[in-house]
Amino acid sequence: MVCTGIAFGEGPVWCGAGIVVVTSVAEGALYRVFPTENRAERFATTSGGANGAALAVDGSILVTQNGGLDFAKLGLFRDPPPYQPATPGLQLATPTGEVTYLASDGLHAPNDLAIGPDGTVYFTDPGHYPPAQEDGARVMTYALDGTVATFASGFYFCNGIAFEPDGTMVVVERLGLQRVAPDGSRDWLIETLGRGGGDGFCFDTDGRAYVASTVEHGVRVVEPDGTIADFLEIDGRGLTTNCCFGGDDLRTLFATDAIPGNVVAWEHMPTPGLPLPTWPGG
Repeated sequence: MVCTGIAFGEGPVWCGAGIVVVTSVAEGALYRVFPTENRAERFATTSGGANGAALAVDGSILVTQNGGLDFAKLGLFRDPPPYQPATPGLQLATPTGEVTYLASDGLHAPNDLAIGPDGTVYFTDPGHYPPAQEDGARVMTYALDGTVATFASGFYFCNGIAFEPDGTMVVVERLGLQRVAPDGSRDWLIETLGRGGGDGFCFDTDGRAYVASTVEHGVRVVEPDGTIADFLEIDGRGLTTNCCFGGDDLRTLFATDAIPGNVVAWEHMPTPGLPLPTWPGG
């Protein structure tokens, strides 16, 4: 275990210098996690529900803001943080904790994000679960000039998003992983991950997907051909939401164990994580 006390953690991102940044959906906040010191410190308040995260070149953090959830009604915590709703959108948090919106018009409830090679931000916008309509979820883009556009639509509930080593976009959809082509067409990488489906995920340099497996409490490893290679189990009961590679050699896999509120890690992974581009607009 790396640290405790992050209420419904999500969006882990390796920032270098021995630091992982993690969002707290329940608190509407960002935490710096120091794995070698087994501690975390809160450094930014987003309000609402800070969900996915990505690193910008200046050390700022891009955040998908889902608007917030009333955890008192969900019954997941004995003493839930207060509900502080916010406008759904895409936010930017500076290293000193100032938070501003990059986009906030007409979005459902942004969930997760990934940076494309040209600096475009791709983010899933499914709304809150359960979906308001069968095919209302979508993948959006935020260009460097500030333009927001729909990249692909008609999803049931697209969730996590990442790029394979060859640049192919993959999203969590229903219980599986779907590849999404530039024209918006898609096909299954794997249609059924497990009984809980998946949430956030990442890739290693060989193209294996490491998928946070929610109620199954761990990370499922999927080969590029869709076969399941392994399951990294987390002891006890909980809800696993997302994961990322980190460490100087990108061979440590970090995962947010949202319930009970921990960050966990597997060191000395056999294959390093796929290096992620940083957002150049920070």
